[in-house]
Amino acid sequence: MNNPHETPEEKRERLRQSELKNNPSGSLHDALNRGSSGNLTDLTGGMGWKGTGLLIVVLVVGYVIYKLFF
Repeated sequence: MNNPHETPEEKRERLRQSELKNNPSGSLHDALNRGSSGNLTDLTGGMGWKGTGLLIVVLVVGYVIYKLFF
């Protein structure tokens, strides 16, 4: 698992991914808080595929409702 040729960026990403797997409810909270600072990659990465899909569905439905009424 520990690659001696691993760059510091790869190590940080591996540690972040393992933390996300070990603490899913905390990662959702962190993801929502990161979203307020404008980093979309961390927001969707922390939420997982289900959260990302839900976010996309909410955005599309919101856009459709907006176009119907305005």
